[in-house]
Amino acid sequence: MTLIKSPPKIGLLSAICICVGLIVASSCLLSLGQGMGLAGKWFVLSMVIVAVLNLFVAFSFAELHDLMPNIEGGIGQYTKVALGPVVSIISNTSAYVMVNALALPVELAMCGMVVHELFLPWLPAPLLGVILILILGAVNYRGIHLFSRVQNISVAVLIFSMAAMGLLAFFKLGTGAVVDPGLPVVGGGFWPAVALSALAFWLFIGIEFIVPLSKDVRNPRVNVPLAMALGILLLLIVQSLLGSGMTNYVTYEALTAAELPHMLFAENLLGRAGLLWMGIISIFASISTGNTLMGAIPNILSGMAKNDMMPAVFARKNKYGIPVAGLTMITVFLVFMVGSGLTQAAGLVNTLLAASCFWLTSYMLVSLSVLVLRKRYPHHPGRNNKLTFWGLPQILCILGNIFMIWNIAEGDARVMIYKTFFIILGAMIIYALIWTGFIKKQPFFKGVEISEIIANEE
Repeated sequence: MTLIKSPPKIGLLSAICICVGLIVASSCLLSLGQGMGLAGKWFVLSMVIVAVLNLFVAFSFAELHDLMPNIEGGIGQYTKVALGPVVSIISNTSAYVMVNALALPVELAMCGMVVHELFLPWLPAPLLGVILILILGAVNYRGIHLFSRVQNISVAVLIFSMAAMGLLAFFKLGTGAVVDPGLPVVGGGFWPAVALSALAFWLFIGIEFIVPLSKDVRNPRVNVPLAMALGILLLLIVQSLLGSGMTNYVTYEALTAAELPHMLFAENLLGRAGLLWMGIISIFASISTGNTLMGAIPNILSGMAKNDMMPAVFARKNKYGIPVAGLTMITVFLVFMVGSGLTQAAGLVNTLLAASCFWLTSYMLVSLSVLVLRKRYPHHPGRNNKLTFWGLPQILCILGNIFMIWNIAEGDARVMIYKTFFIILGAMIIYALIWTGFIKKQPFFKGVEISEIIANEE
């Protein structure tokens, strides 16, 4: 019989890198450039609003993690206890599995295009994207230790480069010409900044991806919430600096009109050298994002399988402690999407905003779960009753997330985003009802006991 090796624990620094790793993506840089073009430096206020709301989400995840430590499925187990299996399946599969499975191919395809255009023009962009996917799949197959090494290197390069480029631009030290940015496209001011918070949301989304990996973190009760909070603050500082610096070298109108505003900014800042530098940033951003998702999604599926929300095959692990079925599925899917050329970057913004709707919905369910479980388990030994703040963070988070979904976009773009959101949501609801009611024959909305969730992880 083959023994499963116990994977080494990772520290606070690696946990922060995992939190930050998903968020700092090429799509994040795109959203940052567009936001600065639309609202000017007032977009920093949009980022502050979202950062505060996501800190509230981090508080909620920390409280749920204390109640149910060392679980793999993250939000799925939390909502199954609070709101029942149907909501649990919907929250996990729609927000974390399906949406990321659709957004990640775009990210990796963009990486292939950048490498093709700037560094290896003799190799097709789809082939470069496939090579990256296979490398990341092999890295994640070998377990959390190698995963965290790749993550630490990628995030270190990203944060250092973004901060350095932001400082050069903010203090007008670039080799390019400093410009008058003109007037923001939608106008500056408090209310435009508030309305654009939905776009800024993508700059901080996914901070909780450390939760499914919490069993591999040293002192998770302290390091998991601390990593989420420090990750949010780090991103707020670096992205505010970089975004403000962009407007010294690119006009607001040009930032809004450009397909890749961050690449335009880098070229205006440092010429060809800046373009190559931002190309390297984009590559590491894609590596970091792909590595995070390919590490977390198999664990999410494994946690769901342990709790009868997915087929049991997703819970089986290799000798390195990695759920192989989930990793294989996501790797094959990514290879097909990127290698076939089906993934295009043209509709990226609407795809990201549709994904934001799902994540905003899942964050509301997390906040609601906290409020429900406080009523059901007021004296649970894992609860810290001194930090509840009368439910105010959760209530503000729910209201803020509803506001962002309502103001997600305007006109035809808003209709397209809502269509995407409701079609995928409808498919998830149908699957959840069939799996729960007809296959597992469980009550749809009856929450299970915390003890049952914890027992399934042992």
